[in-house]
Amino acid sequence: MDMDQAAVFLAGSILTMMGFTVVVIGLVVINNIINKYWKPVRIFTSDSWTAMNPPGRFIQEHDPQMTKEEPKIEEIGKTKS
Repeated sequence: MDMDQAAVFLAGSILTMMGFTVVVIGLVVINNIINKYWKPVRIFTSDSWTAMNPPGRFIQEHDPQMTKEEPKIEEIGKTKS
């Protein structure tokens, strides 16, 4: 590969990546314009990373899982009175 081919390859690679970047930015802008029908895309905000790493859930005292009552089982065919 001589210098001319290397320069053309480098310029083509840079222009291709710039083209992909413009297309992605255009898609995000179009998506945010029509967010009435679709969820808007938020990049690099605090809530944009929650889909990949959901927050943990801690059991609180008022949760039904914390009650110590036994479940009530009703038999089939008997009515409540």
